Amino acid sequence: MEHLINQKVQCIKISGIRKFYNKVMNYPDAISLTIGQPDFTTPEHIKEAAIQAIVDNKTIYTPNAGLLELRIAAADYMQNKYGLSYNPKDEVITTSGASEAIDITLRTILEEGVEVILPGPVYPGYEPLVTMCGAVPVYIDTRKNGFRLSAELLKEKITDKTRCIIIPSPSNPTGCVLTKENLREIVDLIQDKSIFVLSDEIYSELVYEGEHVSIASFPTMRDKTIIINGLSKSHAMTGWRIGFTFAPAYLTRHMLKVHQYNVTCASSVSQYAAIAALTEGFNDGLPMREEYSLRRDYVFNRLIDMGFEVEKPNGAFYILPSIEKFGMKSEEFADRLLAEARVAVVPGDAFSEYGEGFIRISYAYSMEVLQEGLDRIEAFIKKV
Repeated sequence: MEHLINQKVQCIKISGIRKFYNKVMNYPDAISLTIGQPDFTTPEHIKEAAIQAIVDNKTIYTPNAGLLELRIAAADYMQNKYGLSYNPKDEVITTSGASEAIDITLRTILEEGVEVILPGPVYPGYEPLVTMCGAVPVYIDTRKNGFRLSAELLKEKITDKTRCIIIPSPSNPTGCVLTKENLREIVDLIQDKSIFVLSDEIYSELVYEGEHVSIASFPTMRDKTIIINGLSKSHAMTGWRIGFTFAPAYLTRHMLKVHQYNVTCASSVSQYAAIAALTEGFNDGLPMREEYSLRRDYVFNRLIDMGFEVEKPNGAFYILPSIEKFGMKSEEFADRLLAEARVAVVPGDAFSEYGEGFIRISYAYSMEVLQEGLDRIEAFIKKV
């Protein structure tokens, strides 16, 4: 019966990130530097809000778009943090994590045969969703531009079939952050075109120099941009599964239909926790960002001292050193590193063909773990 399964689903591969994360289970003495899992615990006041919600029996369905109190808190957060104005009643949806937010966005705006532009290397969670919508992923090679998407690179890929451009900033896996000047050039190129922008800003609180800027802050882009955000990275709430979409009302009302038939609503208990996160915990992410910045500097400097060629990331908690000089494909390098040195990283080819020749290291781990992991990497490369 397997031949009857949707062909688009059959063609999808398991995420290379999870593939290597799972491999670590076979090596109990290995250090994993694979996934973007903050090593901080969820702040106590957020957990207490969830416990109180359970005690108060707030465990029933909420409105499809989420509790209005939460949407108000989310809209206020975006306004006060980034100067972005959204009506909580009809321009905000609470989703089951940022992943579902991306899914309902793409299923709302895509159809068979249209094209979606992605900057490679890029997070592997976009392409499968694009493909399942019957759309065509079109990659831009950003490697020679410091992993930075630019108007010049975009110009070469835009066609009359382009329906959407995905802009992750800060980026997974590169840590690249687009500045206001970078975005302005892109806006000048596309503002008069009938093209949506999916702006994935899940790491917006983890920008180390300068400030986070959203492409939706440009007046001509607000009505064609869907912002994706959430609490997984900013508040160490990965398992709570709370994400958000911020989009103009004409788009949100259609996205809400997809969301309704997908999950009905996000977890009620998680929503009450999220209210506490966005109000009492408005600046919960700041001490985490300071610690990540220290880890970023440590990992970058260690890699440079080892002789790696690597761009210094300005956001998120990933770094993407080149391993081309070792004469191995990224998967072979990662396999050998795990088997011989007991360190797990993600091979670059998990992030499209433009990630080949790199490995991704997550520094969302304690300094002690990072130090031991990098010591093992250093010992390994001396042998190869």
